[in-house]
Amino acid sequence: MSNVQHVFCIGAKSLGKYGGYETFIDKLTAYHQEDGEVQYHVACKANGDGCMDPAATPGAQIIDEENFIYHNARCFRIPVPEKLGPAQAIYYDLAAFLECLRIIRREKIEHPIVYIMTCRIGPFIGWLYRALHRLGGRVFLNPDGHEWKRAKWAPPVRAYWKYSERRMVKFCDLAICDSKNIERYIHESYDGKGMHGASPKTTFIAYGAETRPSALADDDARFCAWLKEKGLEKNGYDLIVGRFVPENNYETMIREYMASRTRRKLAIITNVNQNFLDDLESRLHFRQDPRICFVGTVYDQELLMKIRENAHAYFHGHEVGGTNPSLLEALGSTPLNLLLNVCFNSEVGQDAALYWEKAEGSLAALINQVDGMPEEERAAYGQKAKARIREAYSWPDIAAKYKSAFCDKP
Repeated sequence: MSNVQHVFCIGAKSLGKYGGYETFIDKLTAYHQEDGEVQYHVACKANGDGCMDPAATPGAQIIDEENFIYHNARCFRIPVPEKLGPAQAIYYDLAAFLECLRIIRREKIEHPIVYIMTCRIGPFIGWLYRALHRLGGRVFLNPDGHEWKRAKWAPPVRAYWKYSERRMVKFCDLAICDSKNIERYIHESYDGKGMHGASPKTTFIAYGAETRPSALADDDARFCAWLKEKGLEKNGYDLIVGRFVPENNYETMIREYMASRTRRKLAIITNVNQNFLDDLESRLHFRQDPRICFVGTVYDQELLMKIRENAHAYFHGHEVGGTNPSLLEALGSTPLNLLLNVCFNSEVGQDAALYWEKAEGSLAALINQVDGMPEEERAAYGQKAKARIREAYSWPDIAAKYKSAFCDKP
């Protein structure tokens, strides 16, 4: 009997590109790559948005067209029909789970774990769960946040997400929640509603972040060129990093920034959705304000860390979901962090950040207030934020907790 615990990861599009699950899998496999007790198998998209090209990934060892090794993880590529539109994600997770079952059968892997990130395949999870259990395996789940609350979804899609979440929590052996508030929500919603009236088994393991400085110097050519191209100056801009979706409250942050008296620029690092952008412009007319700067995406992690370090303040408007990786990275790098006051953000930031409400005037007043903040007070917030990350969200600690969860035999 093998002492190696095989863990199959489903839900991330790739490893190493910027995104919550992608960053998580990249870090988890990196910290465990020399650990002989855990063997990772990672599903990656073979085509379409967010796919991973192993030939263009430093450190990847290509086995064949479908398989490669990265961080000692065995990665398998899943082709996705692009004509499916938004249903691609459901197809991707389902196809990945079926491929996991094939690998487990073919290689006769004992006591495998399939770890699913987010709740997309609820209608199929019952028979997938039973198929894996017949092979001696277990299903672990990261339920993510309240996907069914996201403003971008039409009511029928929200109903699907809620149904899918209920099914996936029912048919999992362990729900790993990245937020204490999400763990509380899972029990409040689903206790007594599992198989045979059982309550879900859960544990809390957050995402991680780093507090080290960027490997790039302040005068690094890449950083200086980026500043020049975007019309920005060191410490002369505020920053937003995140997905360009309504529930991240871009409209509120841009409107309030325009209403403030600050002379700094607001650098917004995001993947722009043109329809949403045009809709924002029609309501806010932000293009008339030279302070509002959409600067595209940045996938170079060291450059992004340097950009965070040199921001005057970071703005975080996420209100749906658990522990957000972008928030953790900001607390680890940016001296001053201004967060929307919802439970997920205050759970993470505690007293190491300042908070604003969605009500008109709240954020603008806070921007004006921090404009006059003494530098030593701003620096003190930065030190407190880094201490918060070291205390509760360091990657070595997170990786150790995951190993314990995976290797804990039922």
